[in-house]
Amino acid sequence: MNISKEITIVGGGLAGLTAAIHLSKIGLKVMLIEKNEYPKHKVCGEYVSNEILPYLNWLSLDISELNSTQISKLDFSTVDGQMIHCDLPLGGFGVSRYAFDYFLCKKAVQNGCKIIQDNVEDIVYKKDIFTVTTSNGKIINSRIVIGAFGKRSNIDLKLKRKFALKKSHWLAVKAHYSGNFPNDLVGLHNFEGGYCGVSKVENDAINICYLTTYTSFKKHKNIDEFQNQVVAKNPHLRSVFETSKMIFDSPLTISQVSFDKKAVVENHILMIGDTAGLIHPLCGNGMAMAIHSAKIVCELINKFYKNEVKSRDELEKMYKNEWKRNFKKRIRIGRLLAFLLQNSNVSIALMKIMITFPILLPFIIKQTHGKSIVIKD
Repeated sequence: MNISKEITIVGGGLAGLTAAIHLSKIGLKVMLIEKNEYPKHKVCGEYVSNEILPYLNWLSLDISELNSTQISKLDFSTVDGQMIHCDLPLGGFGVSRYAFDYFLCKKAVQNGCKIIQDNVEDIVYKKDIFTVTTSNGKIINSRIVIGAFGKRSNIDLKLKRKFALKKSHWLAVKAHYSGNFPNDLVGLHNFEGGYCGVSKVENDAINICYLTTYTSFKKHKNIDEFQNQVVAKNPHLRSVFETSKMIFDSPLTISQVSFDKKAVVENHILMIGDTAGLIHPLCGNGMAMAIHSAKIVCELINKFYKNEVKSRDELEKMYKNEWKRNFKKRIRIGRLLAFLLQNSNVSIALMKIMITFPILLPFIIKQTHGKSIVIKD
């Protein structure tokens, strides 16, 4: 089955769906291919910085429909439980990927975007046209392909992307819980070998999501044992686990999470979201970055179709530059913070400095978050 579309988006997470909404809003013909059904839970911190609210409003997305929590405060603690509390400079909202992705999917379809559930087997670029082949025998020809297939995919291996050819020692675990936790608070807590985020999402559920090293995790029989013997050594996390009950039948996990540098354009595919670069969950800003990256690429594609950007080479160069300008510093600082906080002596020293100078924590947060997006019609 041969199909022709101006733009094909591979992957229907936050970045892919946002790009589909944006491009269909401005009148371009878009097909999005996603392997999973909606709605579906995903391993994610589920905190979104308010920096992207002006853009969501421009897309006619009313987040109030999701009954998200409004988050304005942060608790940050070291492995031994030393904690600093501060107000978040911009604040954010808490919403599950189960609700958010489905909400975006419905909006994309309403805008006229074609969404199909299928696995992409291969993407070939030849003579200025992409040919996307799926498991169910569909062949889609497109002028532009956007890669939004997440943290790690079989497509990464097909493209021989450097990060995908190396093993990553990080894995992530997430579940929803019922219990008492403030609606306006996000907790970022360190434990030996990892970090854990705690915040409320819709329906009064508490999202607990943590990242840890495989080396640390493999010493234990299962997730429960690891959480009890390692994660819960942080007294703040122990308190959350002891006063909460898991809603999920079992936690969700994802392995091979890579924070290595990724190429933003690969074989002429324009990468967005986690496919282009991943910020450490410690910074709590991955969802906003994914959405913002969709905005950047869609605005450039619009200029390309208006002939304001004269060639594919110019389009790719401009996108690389815009990605670097908006995200390179944030990702670099995120990596540095993660590295420093994994050293217990360094983290204790940093905590003492931040306790003495409490203005430092909001300043650090600003370095890993963007400014409120300005929309220029």
